[in-house]
Formats: sequence, structure tokens, C-alpha cells
Amino acid sequence: MNQALPTEQQLLEALAQGSRKATESIYRQHHKIIIGWIVQNGGDAVDAEDIFQEAMVILYEKAQDDGFRLSCKIGTYLFAICKHLWYKKLKKNQRTLLSGDEHYEKAYEDDIVAHEERELHYDQLDQALEKIGEPCRSLLKAYYQQDRSMQEIASDFGYTNADNAKTQKYKCLNRLRKLFYES
Repeated sequence: MNQALPTEQQLLEALAQGSRKATESIYRQHHKIIIGWIVQNGGDAVDAEDIFQEAMVILYEKAQDDGFRLSCKIGTYLFAICKHLWYKKLKKNQRTLLSGDEHYEKAYEDDIVAHEERELHYDQLDQALEKIGEPCRSLLKAYYQQDRSMQEIASDFGYTNADNAKTQKYKCLNRLRKLFYES
């Protein structure tokens, strides 16, 4: 019998507990992409490996913090860490990213602005989730944060079937969107 793939949250929890399988899984899924990006942006294989290893350590340490809440995919977070570390290394070594220092500075500033905008949106989303009330808040969290299936949600929330749960999720999501854009 095939065992289901772990959710992002389960993978993060396993990493926090020091699971070698979790570490290997994250490594397998993201190593090649991140190494390729660093090499494409002026790094060599040694730089890329160092950056990736440092990012894995940061992810591991963050995963152990009970207050840490990952609001994106593990790969997105890991890539952001690597990108930040790479830009930091380039600046420290006074190397250029693409065609010159000005382009590097602009790219770095754009990344910071984008990150701050994302954080603002996450805060607005949290505020909208607080306003939406129950059972919508719990239903949306079950689906989007806990990666639960519609069948599980239907059973847990007392809906007659998965289609009814899906319809309710759709209605809740529309209410959440309305609250989000009002704030």
C-alpha cells in the first residue's frame, strides 16, 4: 500500500524533529533548481552548495521555533533565503549580479519591496480571516493550511458530501475576498 506524500506542514514538522527523510525530501525537491539559479546568476558550484547548505540550516532552525509560521511553500521560502544569501554574498564581495552594480542594487531593492508587499498582504489576509468568523475560518484553514481533502472536511464539518463542502468553501472564499479587498 502506498503511503501518502507528506503535506508541507508535516514535512516542516518532521524537519524540526531532525528527520533525515524530511531533510532528504526537501533537498531532492529543491536542490537542483536553487543551485541552477545561483550558477546562472554568477556563482560557481562551490558558492551554490555553500548557499544552499546555509539556507537548509536556517530553515531547520526556523522550523524548530514554535512561533514560526510558514505562509508559503517550503521551496518558495528556501529559494527566498538562498536568493537573499546570494545577494548578500555578491554585495560583500563587491561582485556584479548581471550587468553591473546598479542593476544588482535595483534588483535587490525590488525584491525587498516585493517581500514587504507580500507581508502586508499576509497581514491583511490574517485580519480578514479574523473578521470572517466560524465556520468559514476553520473550513478555509482546514483546506488551505492543513491540506485536508474535501471528503475529510465534509465529514468533520457535518456536510452531507464533498460537493456540499466544496460549495461552502467557495462561498467562504468569496466572503474572505470581499473582506480582504475592503481592508
